[in-house]
Amino acid sequence: MRELMDFVRKLSFVRVGGSPEERQAAELIMEEIGRTVQETGREDARGEYMTFQVPGAEVKKCSVQAAGREIFCVSFLRSGSIDRECELVYLDDASEIDFAGIGDLEGKAVLLNRLEEEAYKRLVEHKASAFLVMQGKYYVSEKDASLYPRRIRENFIRHGLIPGFAVTAGDALWLVNQLEACQEPVKVNLVLEQEDTEPESRNILAVVEGTDLKEESIVLTAHYDSVPVGTGSWDNATGAAALLGIFRHFAARPARRTLRFVWCGSEELGLLGSKAYVEQKKELLEKTVFCFNFDMCGTVLGANKICVTGEKELQTFVEQYCKLVGYSAVIGVGVHSSDSAPFCDNEIPALGLSRETTTAELHTIHDLIPTLSEGAMRKNVDFAVRIIGDVANAAVVPVKKGMPEERRKELDKYFHREEDKAEKKEK
Repeated sequence: MRELMDFVRKLSFVRVGGSPEERQAAELIMEEIGRTVQETGREDARGEYMTFQVPGAEVKKCSVQAAGREIFCVSFLRSGSIDRECELVYLDDASEIDFAGIGDLEGKAVLLNRLEEEAYKRLVEHKASAFLVMQGKYYVSEKDASLYPRRIRENFIRHGLIPGFAVTAGDALWLVNQLEACQEPVKVNLVLEQEDTEPESRNILAVVEGTDLKEESIVLTAHYDSVPVGTGSWDNATGAAALLGIFRHFAARPARRTLRFVWCGSEELGLLGSKAYVEQKKELLEKTVFCFNFDMCGTVLGANKICVTGEKELQTFVEQYCKLVGYSAVIGVGVHSSDSAPFCDNEIPALGLSRETTTAELHTIHDLIPTLSEGAMRKNVDFAVRIIGDVANAAVVPVKKGMPEERRKELDKYFHREEDKAEKKEK
């Protein structure tokens, strides 16, 4: 592959899951796979698409007005529609105490500091007509607040449907000041008209077959979609580029075990690409012994990070491996909020390899090229190639499949199964 940063630059444009731009990004990755296949002569490694549908929405109208002022806003997708005047209510932390004695919220719009499932559930129970969530700092402009439409997740919708809006913290501050200054209730005019859609997204798959232990597989993942703001250079054009560099290495130097490369679509919509893979490729999971995931690499400033999801022996292995090869990394244990999670949910141990920094921002308009470098990318990729090669060529995979009870509970919480399990237990 050509220089890693060249591809990061090429992929640095908004490419939301299910959009034509995401498809364009997929075609760029497929071109690089094809180039590698041609250069290495590995016709068996040719890429292919795996398509799947994603929940989306077409927003036709979205507005918030109060006291004659137009409030900049974006909608929560698939949250329903509304066209009415509502009384505004601010509920601080939206805790159980904040809701105590609040009564029926029909005809009222509730302003929240943040949206969490418990708060949303209480809104439904109290029959709120709409909700508004603030984002950013009070001094941040509309542009810098990086507001973009977010989809209401299924675990929220199961409690009921409430139309939702996101506003800047500056406008939220103004609204609450109006509440304090006015003797009478503050009214907000809310308009949201949207229609649910189901656009097509896609994963890009490529396989480098193993030499003598080909029945065992290692899956390598990185998402290539972005949020609707910024260029998604760090999150996650870097991971997609890193995976291409790793693919090129092993296409020329196959390992003993089969390597399955998956560039996942629609990760930012809720890991939908990796979820689609484990659902459509169930027959492969039994023989899949390990997962490596790449989500955000290559920042000039910062620290390498490895997220360990698996048995205790995996943590010990990684800690000792880093010492052996001289790779400095912050090693954490838990469920990585990325495309490795669905594989871990199927008992496949995983390492999430990334590089984090406090000097760059993801999911904002500031996720841009200047924080990245070819040198930092190359260090991340070189380490990945080394550890993947050692695991893929090992006489015996150094860690066993399965999840400890603590990780299993974390996965249940991450995938919002706690409530379902509690209900079944009560029955």
